[in-house]
Amino acid sequence: MPTPPPRFADRLHNAIERAGSPVCVGLDPVLESLPAVVRARHHEPLAAIEEFGHGVIDAVAGVVPAIKIQSACFERYGGAGVSLLERQAHQAAERGLVVILDAKRGDIGISAAHYAAAAKRSGAHAITVNGYLGLGTVRPYLEAGLGVFVLVRTSNPESDSIQSQRLVDGRSVGELMGAEVAALGAGCVGECGLSDVGAVVGATKAQDARALRERMADQVFLIPGYGAQGGTAEDIRGMLRAKRAGAADAGVLVTASRSIIYAFERGATEWAGQVRGAAETLRDEIAGIVRA
Repeated sequence: MPTPPPRFADRLHNAIERAGSPVCVGLDPVLESLPAVVRARHHEPLAAIEEFGHGVIDAVAGVVPAIKIQSACFERYGGAGVSLLERQAHQAAERGLVVILDAKRGDIGISAAHYAAAAKRSGAHAITVNGYLGLGTVRPYLEAGLGVFVLVRTSNPESDSIQSQRLVDGRSVGELMGAEVAALGAGCVGECGLSDVGAVVGATKAQDARALRERMADQVFLIPGYGAQGGTAEDIRGMLRAKRAGAADAGVLVTASRSIIYAFERGATEWAGQVRGAAETLRDEIAGIVRA
């Protein structure tokens, strides 16, 4: 019998172990921000975005364990954009990167199953999802063989008006969602001890991180907001799993997008090297935090 594909949690664990640091680079291509040398070579936006995306993937492969592709940046260009997203997801996977589709899907029943099938077809290994319609909406993604990162405590300031509100039992709305995520994820734990069901928890919401970690002991936290957005090393430390042996099972995946993919100097022709350098810096910073 053929060997079944590894659980998402084990795939991510192994990739982090190889890279030595639990970090993820976000691929959020915006035409106006691409290197001038790339834009000058192409009249069509998608052609420039394709060259840029391929360059970013090649630059960070072997440096970081994972890449997060922002679906909206491709979907805005219609079917051709979605086709490009799929090509770049497959390229990243072929280069050994764990691929997370950042789509924040959230719908019920058969609609969720359709979204799950589309995400699986894209070549992604995991997807970000909105579970605030109930965690039953997340199951189709797991059934499709994907890992999921459920929005729990997001980094945008507007989230406070909903996610930090207190319930009659004293928990916040975010803590309630965290408990639901942990319950769903309990049946999806890999050999590494981590669950295929992870959580999006912003580094800028570190005041809530310890309570969320208590409720989600075996979840991987996908963490935006580190660095330029205000998240600190101490914030990341507050999200680490208590029962960890190293970087691979620390339960965090710190993500950075613009600070990495747009790290090149204006007018740079060898821009990919500067992207790689920024990814190496992030890798080393987070590795140091986890070791400490």
